Amino acid sequence: MNLKTLRIVYWTLTGLFCALQGWAALQYLMEAPRMMTSIHALGYPSYFVKLLGVAKLLGIAAILYGGFPRLKEWAYAGFTFDTLAAFFSHVSSGDSLLIALVPLLFCAAQLASYFLWKRLDPGSDRALHGWASAPGGPPQSGPRTV
Repeated sequence: MNLKTLRIVYWTLTGLFCALQGWAALQYLMEAPRMMTSIHALGYPSYFVKLLGVAKLLGIAAILYGGFPRLKEWAYAGFTFDTLAAFFSHVSSGDSLLIALVPLLFCAAQLASYFLWKRLDPGSDRALHGWASAPGGPPQSGPRTV
């Protein structure tokens, strides 16, 4: 794929992922009845949805702004924990596999966005770790500064 196509795919996936996570965050913050019923069925307390809603909005801002590579990386990590925990929560509570797989679809879109970001901005690895993206990974000699 050429660079222009990669950018279009990246922004399409990232926009879709952030829109869906933003919708979920607003549902949490408004304590929408269907969302609250689902959260309680999973065994979580009501205050947990406020924490998740705020965290999702902050993560979306970090990913879309992108000016701080380390913060963006942490936002992607946070969404990974969120979606995997949601999957395991649904499985553990006895929900159908179809319901349990929905968070993994979010995770797939997010991971695709993450890996496209890394491909489009290899300098982010240098900002985060002090090395450029390369098949060999970090340099083997000398101390690594973070």
